[in-house]
Amino acid sequence: MKLVPLLPIFLLAPLLVQAHEFTTSEARVTFEDGSFVIDMQCDLDALALGVPQSSDDAELAARLESMHEAERGRLLANMDDFFQRRIRIRFDDRPAPFSVDIQAANHQRDDEDISYLGTWVRFTGTVPENSANFGFFASRAFPPVKLVFPQASTSMGPVLLAQGERSAPISLDLTRTPALLEVLTRYLYLGFVHILPFGLDHILFVLGLFLLCGRWKPLVAMVTAFTLAHTLTLGLAAADLIRLPPQPVEILIAVSIVYIAVENIFHRKVKATHVGIVFGFGLLHGLGFAGVLGELGLPRGQFMPALFAFNLGVELGQLSVIALAFLAVGWFREKTFFRPRLAVPISLIIGGFGLFWSVERLIA
Repeated sequence: MKLVPLLPIFLLAPLLVQAHEFTTSEARVTFEDGSFVIDMQCDLDALALGVPQSSDDAELAARLESMHEAERGRLLANMDDFFQRRIRIRFDDRPAPFSVDIQAANHQRDDEDISYLGTWVRFTGTVPENSANFGFFASRAFPPVKLVFPQASTSMGPVLLAQGERSAPISLDLTRTPALLEVLTRYLYLGFVHILPFGLDHILFVLGLFLLCGRWKPLVAMVTAFTLAHTLTLGLAAADLIRLPPQPVEILIAVSIVYIAVENIFHRKVKATHVGIVFGFGLLHGLGFAGVLGELGLPRGQFMPALFAFNLGVELGQLSVIALAFLAVGWFREKTFFRPRLAVPISLIIGGFGLFWSVERLIA
């Protein structure tokens, strides 16, 4: 137990290294005059050197800059082969050849990140005549991919692919209105994955609620208050009835994680005031969800179904967190060792993450 207070430091240490560790890799897809252009986000320095994307950006950039020009040229040639083997672009389920260009994609983007080669790669090629559908695949060498279609009407949102997942056929008629079932399925999925696996801050807050409540009745009250609150602000923000700058919202979300961790460490029982406080934090988390939904966009004419499906996906993600937490440690909730050996150490870790994010977002 003497090492428990140091656990947050050990877990946070990798996060203190500046690295291009993208949660998702955005790929912007455009079609024009029988050609396609795909700008995909990835850590080119790490890929060129064959090291993890969690590596220090400054160190990678310095290594590449100090290399002899011939050696750098060899690495770039290898990268062309790397992308050709790990990226698949299809039209009507037939592979389409493409060329790889690093400089073109990064020349048009003003990245402030520390990188020698940049953080974007461009794939270009010809769309076969009479093609109706487009397909995309990126291997597990890349994080989950978010396909974005700038030319599409707002009736079509992004397509989020899990790591190593091949996309379903996507119509080249980007102005068509998707079917209701397609909208419900897409936004349900987007809401769910915003919690699991991408919403680590929301996961830790919900996990904190689980640890705070030793019995099911107060846990249900807490989760209900949190759900009602974030549903309210998510709906109001999506309808553009309320609007707050994202930075203070994200800072306060991180503070809410610290708060719930501190409550777990110093209080053994849930009080009535806790429900009201959790409701207030739920309002903030709802604004955070709304920020993500704003980036994704809501389809015209299907605003309410998409909003409902996204919120339902968020709820299913949160319930999944609670279910997984119960499967992992819930069996020991009534044991005397649960609080000192499980709840408190885990809360210290949660609080460490929350504190780190609070400072990081404050100085961003």
